[in-house]
Amino acid sequence: MKRPLALLALLLLTARLSAGQNELTLDHLFDGSFSPETVGSVNWMQDGEYFTTLVRLQDNGITELRKNSITDGSHEVILSSEELVPEGWSNPITLDDYSFSQDERRILIETGIERIWRRSTRSHFYIFDLDSRQLTKLSAGDVKQSYATFSPQGNQVAFFRENNLFLADLERGTETQITADGQINEIINGAADWVYEEEFYLSRAFFWSPDGQRIAFYRFDESGVLEYVMQRWGNDYPEEVRFKYPKAGYSNSIVTIGVYDLKTGVTAWMDTGEETDIYIPRINWTQDPQTLSIRRLNRLQNRQDLMLANANTGHTRIIKTETNDAWINVNDDLTFLDDGEQFIYLSGEDGYNHIYLYDMDGNLISQVTSGAWEVDHYYGFDEETETFYYLSTEDSPLERHVYRINADGSGKQRLSPMPGWNYINMAPDFSYYLNYVSSDHNPLTVTLHNGRGEQLQVLEDNARLREHISTFNMPVKEYTTITVADTVELNGYWLKPQDFDETKKYPVMMYVYGGPGSQAVQNSYDGNDRGLWHRLLATRGYLVFCVDNRGTGGRGQAFSRQVYKRLGEYETEDQAEAARQLAALPYVDERRIGIWGWSYGGYVSTLSLAYGADIFSMAIAVAPVTDWRYYDTIYTERYMQTPAMNQSGYNNYAPVKAASKIQGNYLLVHGTGDDNVHFQHTVEMTDALISAGVHFETLFYPNRDHSIAGGYARRHLYENMHEFVKHNL
Repeated sequence: MKRPLALLALLLLTARLSAGQNELTLDHLFDGSFSPETVGSVNWMQDGEYFTTLVRLQDNGITELRKNSITDGSHEVILSSEELVPEGWSNPITLDDYSFSQDERRILIETGIERIWRRSTRSHFYIFDLDSRQLTKLSAGDVKQSYATFSPQGNQVAFFRENNLFLADLERGTETQITADGQINEIINGAADWVYEEEFYLSRAFFWSPDGQRIAFYRFDESGVLEYVMQRWGNDYPEEVRFKYPKAGYSNSIVTIGVYDLKTGVTAWMDTGEETDIYIPRINWTQDPQTLSIRRLNRLQNRQDLMLANANTGHTRIIKTETNDAWINVNDDLTFLDDGEQFIYLSGEDGYNHIYLYDMDGNLISQVTSGAWEVDHYYGFDEETETFYYLSTEDSPLERHVYRINADGSGKQRLSPMPGWNYINMAPDFSYYLNYVSSDHNPLTVTLHNGRGEQLQVLEDNARLREHISTFNMPVKEYTTITVADTVELNGYWLKPQDFDETKKYPVMMYVYGGPGSQAVQNSYDGNDRGLWHRLLATRGYLVFCVDNRGTGGRGQAFSRQVYKRLGEYETEDQAEAARQLAALPYVDERRIGIWGWSYGGYVSTLSLAYGADIFSMAIAVAPVTDWRYYDTIYTERYMQTPAMNQSGYNNYAPVKAASKIQGNYLLVHGTGDDNVHFQHTVEMTDALISAGVHFETLFYPNRDHSIAGGYARRHLYENMHEFVKHNL
């Protein structure tokens, strides 16, 4: 194993922290004392000299919407939650979120946010007029709405309610129902079904045209999708929760794209081809308000057609087709330029994700970026200066840095000076941006910059948190690499006790996620419960080790696509091989090596205990996939094809079929209300373990979802995992 020199900053920080006196405890995982402050809910103002933020005052519970000066750092309060008292009420509503109309005369207020699934919500919406200082409810009645969005002119708002799409005219005070056939578990207009929301990150499924005269929207016919049934406990008779969930190999929703014309009240349906067993992961308006782009993906997700549709007739033409031997990742990085003649497209066609420039007929103009590194996110193109802004892995897959580059590929400049994990919030005119950066043991710093990268202000440095951290003997990550399969180098990190002694023997707890495209080994601050628990274990005499196996992200397609049609194989091999190499170290107790993970990580930790029983003595699996046949179509088939096409792939590394191989101490955890990785996975795994005569421990959380949150549940989980590690490792 090779161990490169640690960053000088980390060495200095380690020396400084050695004087810390406080002891990390389980309480710190949940008291919020290690959570960084941030600058959130940012809206860039049209004049280019201000941006707004929501600030919640701790002393009185009031929320202020502040207008912040870019030039001198001053601010003024343009709205206080104290003003948000609806007619007939005595108390104000809460100010949870907001958006401005284009002319910045109105604010759309969101309150009472209620979570549905992972990304979907419903809320009450109000309109606040900044001139009259009047508050008006968007829609009468007590029923909540979702995804309310101003038209480009700001005089109308479209929203989703009870599976239909609606339009509110703010000038006339009228409400129009655009669709009428929406029905629970049958038809959805203007919002995504469960699997699109989860796997394509799509929740709001309607979009205003640039001139505000049309609304393009998705229609999901999920009548042919089978229902999954969960029970919600707590009453004498448990309540059934039914929702459409397409499992691998089964039917998906039939998706169509409609364009509603506000003047005529007529919806035109776009021609997406005769084949209905497809995906439409994204639609985007071009600069022409009569032309809509549609991305059509085949069911195996290895062919994507970029189509242009006439919004009046529905006629479509394909301007670009991308294919891949494995799968194509969906992104939001498609931009049609203001000149109406070109578009920007991100693709991994050369083996790494890069920026390409095309004309409107799909002819390649240029490949803007290139190299053995990935463009992680595209922020935009300043047409005035012909400058691209993007986030990439060029410096290291362990970090993310912001770059700018000229349209001809010259003048590339890194804009993020601090090491670690960076991302930005860029103003629409590219004149300014906020940079957010953290690194291991260095919590979030937020700074304001001009478009050339020059720092203007420090908006948040988390100085209090940094001081708080300095009072603890906090282990710091030591980054390293490990070689598997003779030549494949994997990235990893250690957490060791501050009084680490190479002459002693230590037990090792490994952490894994390991899913396709993911990264657990990052130079970023992780003051969440998982990251703090790992450091707590290190302070209690454990070595914590994490390695990103083959198939993970940030390193190009040759690295990530190795797992295609064989999920579980390389991940398990790499985790076991890493454990064997750790066991050979003089300071590792080879009899006491454990592994744990959540979701995909629970899948890998279970397989590791089954196929790596010679090296692992214990494993914890939280909400694990135990058979890919039980998981959803989009995610599973992207990597595994359908069960009928890849029967051996589904069978070879299914934990339910490897239950008899499990040896050692095994803790299996799940929430019964998990809508993502269903409790069924753990039920079937439990049955297989019992049938095989394998002894294990199990822990389930009634009504808790995939995050096992709510009430005391999360703490209860970590307390039990902590005890399990103490007694079994």
